[in-house]
Amino acid sequence: MSDVTRESMEYDVVIVGGGPAGLSAAIRLKQLDADLQVVLLEKGSEIGAHILSGAVLDPCGLDALIPDWKEKGAPLNTPVKEDNFYMLGEAGQIRIPNWPMPKLMNNHGNYIVSMGNVCRWMAEQAEELGVEIFPGMACSELVYGENGEVRGVVAGEFGKEADGSQGPGYEPGMELLGKYVFLSEGVRGSLAKEVMAKYDLSEGKDPQKFGIGMKEIWEIDPAKHKEGTVTHTMGWPLGGNAGGGSFIYHLENNQVYVGFVVHLNYENPYLFPYMEFQRFKHHPMVAELLEGGKRVAYGARAISEGGYQSMPKMVAPGVALLGCSVGMVNVPRIKGNHNAMLSGKAAAEAAVDAIKAGRSADELTSYETEVRSGPIGKDLKQVRNVKPMWSKWGMTASLAFGGLDMWTNELFGLSLFGTLSHGKSDAEATGKAARFEPIDYPKPDGKLSFDRLTNVAFSFTNHEESQPSHLQLKDPIEPVVYNLRNYAGPAQRYCPAGVYEFVEKDGEQQFVINFQNCVHCKTCDIKDPSQNIQWTVPQGGDGPNYPNM
Repeated sequence: MSDVTRESMEYDVVIVGGGPAGLSAAIRLKQLDADLQVVLLEKGSEIGAHILSGAVLDPCGLDALIPDWKEKGAPLNTPVKEDNFYMLGEAGQIRIPNWPMPKLMNNHGNYIVSMGNVCRWMAEQAEELGVEIFPGMACSELVYGENGEVRGVVAGEFGKEADGSQGPGYEPGMELLGKYVFLSEGVRGSLAKEVMAKYDLSEGKDPQKFGIGMKEIWEIDPAKHKEGTVTHTMGWPLGGNAGGGSFIYHLENNQVYVGFVVHLNYENPYLFPYMEFQRFKHHPMVAELLEGGKRVAYGARAISEGGYQSMPKMVAPGVALLGCSVGMVNVPRIKGNHNAMLSGKAAAEAAVDAIKAGRSADELTSYETEVRSGPIGKDLKQVRNVKPMWSKWGMTASLAFGGLDMWTNELFGLSLFGTLSHGKSDAEATGKAARFEPIDYPKPDGKLSFDRLTNVAFSFTNHEESQPSHLQLKDPIEPVVYNLRNYAGPAQRYCPAGVYEFVEKDGEQQFVINFQNCVHCKTCDIKDPSQNIQWTVPQGGDGPNYPNM
C-alpha cells in the first residue's frame, strides 16, 4: 500500500466491477435490505463500456434475480430460433446434427444479447433500489485491516506522471471501506489475483485455464440475415495448432456477432490468434455471409475455461470473489453470464445473513457452499472433463468422449472418467520456438479481414498517455533475453490489440509496450511464458468503450 493520505467512506458492502456478477450482488443486497449502504465501482467510462461477451444468455440467472425482467424491459429481444453446429475444412463444412447432443447444449429458450446493454439495464435496476454506482473509478489497491482482513479498496486515483510521480493535477482517490468487499472484476482481475496469492486460495486446485475471445459486430445484407440463428464451428483454420472455435449470432437490426475463441494452452509460440480469427472469415461459408456488409465494432477478452476443478477458494476474511473472478464458464455451452448472476445473488444473501447476525470481515463460507453445491456447481460439474479431454486427446476424441461424459452426467449424475486434471498452466504450455516453424498468415484484405491497429480503432479504446503504463514488467530485460531468444517473442502475436512489439535500436532489440492500444483482455498476464507481465488497472475511465458488445 502507498503512504498517501486519503479520505475514507464507510459502506456495508463495497463491490468492485459492474459486470453481471457485481450488479446482481448489488441488486440482491438492496432487495433483501433496503437500508444497506451499497456502492459499486466500475473502471470503465460507463457501465457496459468494458463488457464483452458472445453472447447467448441463459435467462435462469435473471429469472432468479428479477423474475419480472420482461415486464421491466430487460434488453433480451432476440430469442434463439435455430441452432447450428459445423465442422469446418478449408473449403467446406459438415453439419453436426443436434440430436446426439446432451440437452444442456440446446439453446432454445435462450436469447442473443449484448451483455453490455444487459448490464446497463441492470445498473438502472440497481440505482432504482438505491445502489450508489460510480463508473470511471478504477480500484488500484486493496485496504487491509489490523488482522489482515480485506477492509476496502482505493478508488479514483488520478494524475500520476509516466514515471509514477504525482503530477500537478494529482488526486489521491478515496478509501471505500465495507463490512465485506466483493471482487467481480471479470477474468484475471488484478485485485482478485492479489487476494488469491495472499490467502493461497488456489492451493490444491487445478490451474485456471483460459481462452482468448475476439469479436466483431457486422451489419450484413438483410437478405442474408436470419434473426435468432446461432451457429458454432470447430476445425479450420486452427486444425491441430490449438483448440477453439467460432460463433456467429444473428441479432436484431441486420447485425451479426462474429467471434472466434482460441484456447491459450497452445504450444506453438508462432501461433497468432488474431490472424486465425481474420483467416476464419475467409472460409466460404463465412465470407458469403459477410460479403457486402461492414464491420462496426471490435473487441477482445480472455475467457476462464478451467471450470469446476479450477475454481479457487472463493472467500477470505472480508472478501468474496464473484463470477469470472472465480471462473464459472460452462465451456461446451460457451456460457457463463447466468452463473455470474447466480454467484452475485448467492454472495449477497450470505452477506446479508452475516450483517444481520452482527458479523463483518469474516469468511462468507455459506456463499462458497452455495456455489459449489447449488446450481452453479451442478452446471459446471457435469461438463468438467470436456476441456481437459480436448487438451489431452484432441478435438475429435473430446467430441466423442466428452459427449458421452456429459450424457452420463445428465442421465445418471456420474462420470465414467472421474475428474480429469488440466495439468500445466497456459503459460507453461508454451513450447520453445526451436520445435516449431513460423506460420505464414495471409495479409488482411481490408474487406473481410483487417490489421490489428485498424480493428482496435473500432473498440474505441483510449488511454491518457501521460500516466504510467498499466502493463508492468517484473524484469525489464526478460522479454528480450529470455522470451525473444527462446519463444520468438510471443507477446507480439498473442496480444489481440498490437500492444507489444520488438524494435531494433542501435543494433539491439528492444521491447516496446504501446499500452494506449490495450483493450484490457488480460491475455499477456496469462500467456507470457515467464509470467513477467503484470496487468494492473489504468486510471479510471480509460480503456475500450464498447457500444453494443
